[in-house]
Amino acid sequence: MSMAYDAPNLSAASEELLRLAERSVDYHRMAKALDWLAERWSEHPSLDEAAQAVGLSPFHFQRIFTRWAGVSPKSFVSAIAHAEARRSLEAGGTVLDAAFDAGLSGPSRLHDLFIAQEAATPGDVRRRGAGMRLRWGWAPTPFGRGLFVIAERGLAGLAFSDGDDAATFADMHRRFPAADWIRDDAAAQGMALRAFAGGAGPLPVVLIGSPFHIQVWKALLNIPAGETATYGQVASWAGKPRAFQATGGAIGANPISLLIPCHRAIAKSGKLTGYHWGLARKAAILGMEAVQRHPLPEGEGGAHRGAMGG
Repeated sequence: MSMAYDAPNLSAASEELLRLAERSVDYHRMAKALDWLAERWSEHPSLDEAAQAVGLSPFHFQRIFTRWAGVSPKSFVSAIAHAEARRSLEAGGTVLDAAFDAGLSGPSRLHDLFIAQEAATPGDVRRRGAGMRLRWGWAPTPFGRGLFVIAERGLAGLAFSDGDDAATFADMHRRFPAADWIRDDAAAQGMALRAFAGGAGPLPVVLIGSPFHIQVWKALLNIPAGETATYGQVASWAGKPRAFQATGGAIGANPISLLIPCHRAIAKSGKLTGYHWGLARKAAILGMEAVQRHPLPEGEGGAHRGAMGG
């Protein structure tokens, strides 16, 4: 699945990778701020407060944050706080209502644009990857350094590193310990371009997990980008409305971050809790999705083209 390019496309791909690399570095610079914002976004903190929390001048903080997000910190926080689905839920509606109100054929319609799903066989799961060839490698993403794991039929894993690459790889490897792992950074970069730089066609993913885990992961796809749902709602969509603990465990076990959107599951209180790759990244992803789903008035700046699949 390595991506092949002719000369002009190779140049364009290199430029896209450079842009992703710059945003990846900026994300890590802003991670502390995003962690701080994840705890306080509902309070609408000021620019000065956010800058002070990360030890930067307001000017420097605004410049780096805006370069990463494409919008100001204030607009970013407002996008999280005022997402359409949150207003719908507070008014007694559901995520499904919000999806239909937006003119979609159903809540998964957004995901159909860039995800083609295929589940591994029960035998694949029982064998813990034995007989499977998994290519893996590193590539930049708007949310930091990404570890991509690619099976024959599509993307099987996407994780993020916050500086300890060995630990990130070990965490992913233990999910499929019996597979044949092959290092392939070119394939990882190709996947990063497809996921974050508007690559053509659906991005195929392979779901490797127990039947219940796969039920929960598919239920997460009911939540449109830029919106959120409670763990209880996800449990109901998975057919297990009372299995809150088991559903939470399945959400936490999701190996394909971002594309299987476990980041969109939040506590009933609205707090951003329980994300395997950190609350700072959860806030970053939700904020970016909200900005793109609910465009800002002209003059505020737009999110970078291609993030979240185009």
